[in-house]
Amino acid sequence: MSETLRVTWVGHSTVVIDVAGVRLVTDPLLRRHAGLLRRRGGAPSGAWRGSDAVLLSHLHLDHAEVASLRMLPDAPVLAAPENVPWLERHGLRGVALAPDEWTSVGDATGAGRVEVRSVPAVHGDRPMPHRPNGTIGHLVRWSRGDDRAVVWALGDTEAYPAMADVAALAGAPVDLALVPVSGWGPRLSGGHLGPAQAAQVCADAGVRAAVPVHWGTLHVPGGRWLPRGWMDVPGLAFGVALADRAPGCRPVVLAPGQAWEVPVGR
Repeated sequence: MSETLRVTWVGHSTVVIDVAGVRLVTDPLLRRHAGLLRRRGGAPSGAWRGSDAVLLSHLHLDHAEVASLRMLPDAPVLAAPENVPWLERHGLRGVALAPDEWTSVGDATGAGRVEVRSVPAVHGDRPMPHRPNGTIGHLVRWSRGDDRAVVWALGDTEAYPAMADVAALAGAPVDLALVPVSGWGPRLSGGHLGPAQAAQVCADAGVRAAVPVHWGTLHVPGGRWLPRGWMDVPGLAFGVALADRAPGCRPVVLAPGQAWEVPVGR
């Protein structure tokens, strides 16, 4: 019997992952705006409601907004160990992800087991003086018997050689990557992947399908149209770059609130 893996891009780096009755949400920005940053389009979709856990990559303000995290009061926040004390000081349930260990999420049932582990991310640009600066990505693994499905949420990162080994860390090929394809504004800042770099990462890691994130959603006040159209370029450019650099990887370019699903298992 097959199971369904479903992902919903809420916008920016917020993605809801549903598999085997378990719901995870990455870097939740769940309000109309995020601090001073403006969100293009309507309010975020409610696909994140009922999440069993939060996958938090790092504490930059566009990824770790306290008000949004508090909208998920019952969900543990799986984060880098150095970031957990900060989460707890804000009344959140932080869970440190130790390297090389899998953490079970939800209860194992006949539909299978869902586990999460951290993977490295390199994002040292613009360290914050008032928050810890631990940065990780996440691997999500569903298993039932000999069947496996793997989702890789990269978090903000630059490319590094060991990315090619991520399937070995998962114990199975990466079925879907949630890969950032832009930085802030029309210029790519340090510690981020652009569309071509993101496509090369997918090629090197043997990723089967990829959803571009970290694009097309947030802008500074008055910056949406400078230059005109810049917010739409990264996702489209990523699809073109995948066709060139990783033709075996399927591009899944979503609009905010849009979902994509694929059967996994037998």
